[in-house]
Amino acid sequence: MHETTTMRAKWTVMLKIVFPILITQIALYLMSFFDVLMSSKYSTADLAGVSIGSSIWLPVYTGLSGILLSITPIVAQFVGAKRQKEATFSVQQGFYVAIVLAIIIFGLLMAGINPLLNAMTLEPEVQRIAHDYLIAMSFGLIPLFVYSVLRCFIDALGKTRISMFITLLATPVNIFFNYLLIFGKFGFPELGGVGSGVASAITYWIICAVAIVITMKGQPFKNFKLYASWPKIHFAKWLEICKIGVPIGLSIFAETSIFSVVAIMMSNYSTAVIGAHQIAMNFASLTYMMPLSIAMGATILVGFEVGAKRFKDARIYSYISVVTAVIFSFISATILIFFREQIAGVYSTDPQVLSLATQFLIYAAFFQLSDAIQAPVQGALRGYKDVTITFIMAMISYWVIGLPLGYVIANYTDLGPFGYWIGLISGLTAGAITLSFRLIIVQRKAKKESQETSSIAL
Repeated sequence: MHETTTMRAKWTVMLKIVFPILITQIALYLMSFFDVLMSSKYSTADLAGVSIGSSIWLPVYTGLSGILLSITPIVAQFVGAKRQKEATFSVQQGFYVAIVLAIIIFGLLMAGINPLLNAMTLEPEVQRIAHDYLIAMSFGLIPLFVYSVLRCFIDALGKTRISMFITLLATPVNIFFNYLLIFGKFGFPELGGVGSGVASAITYWIICAVAIVITMKGQPFKNFKLYASWPKIHFAKWLEICKIGVPIGLSIFAETSIFSVVAIMMSNYSTAVIGAHQIAMNFASLTYMMPLSIAMGATILVGFEVGAKRFKDARIYSYISVVTAVIFSFISATILIFFREQIAGVYSTDPQVLSLATQFLIYAAFFQLSDAIQAPVQGALRGYKDVTITFIMAMISYWVIGLPLGYVIANYTDLGPFGYWIGLISGLTAGAITLSFRLIIVQRKAKKESQETSSIAL
């Protein structure tokens, strides 16, 4: 990364950073996409089981691994300030934190899967598939979390194409093992939807190994000497990582878990409703990859500029990110509305599932604008290391506004399961508005501090 002086140069740098992140996020998403898609081709029960399992897995993984996202602004600011040794030390301590988190999550999953699934009104076969899927996925936790740290390090240096390359390798590997293990091809056991969980765990080990080799031997990563010597555990650095990362992780958990809670509440409806809801949510997650990628790019760029004390440039990158995401949201919403029948048809041939999915996809289209604002705004705030207030706002938006409103509409009006989607849209909108105001406050504070520092220097 480098300093830019014109708006055109900033757009160019942002797109160079964001495009590889987008490809990376889509590749990661495609692993979940093909888990659901290929399981749906096996049976409706496997579709429902994997849907429930992934709805539990996603918030647990994204929320706790979100703690590791603090590595990105920490390293980006150190690199911007030309403090390489401190960046290396932060990444190494991040490895330790990642392994501890993975062990904790593994223990929680082992202890909590059965009570959680027993609390749902699931068909026995759907419950079995969800249980075994989660067990299989959990054996990939350690490599997945270690890779998350490495990816944050790689991205913080602006080398997002490397992350893209690694993750693109993961998609065909995951599809290949899905094919072998879901359908029992070439002598492999026929595991149905559970096979997709085994395939994902195998894939996580492979991409982690590839990332280690690249950061060990490739430029500019080997200059940081991540593996030359291992420092002792430094709890003060753990505290810094967690002080920034925990609010980030909790914010992500607040957002992703509400979708999972809705999916669990959908278990009170028929298997067809569960499947149709998951189809719409799965495709909406794909369109979300663009604003999410822009948000991750905003964290890198804003963090780099803040580290270099160029607060005006940081503010400009924030605005560019939001504008780009909003433009994309109108395009994706149009696609969802006009091609919803074709989209649903990719996932299932069940007439009842298709009919419901086309209706859910209409609501998914309205997600787009709120997501296009709140995601890049959150990314920019992380670049400033402003995370605690962001977490509180997210909790209020999703859990105080979104979920209760959705529950009331779903259970006390004729809209039924569609009411939950109205609640989700309301929560996302509230989040977009409040986070935007927070970003303006943080930017004004940074500008004021910069002016005071300049006056003292003079």
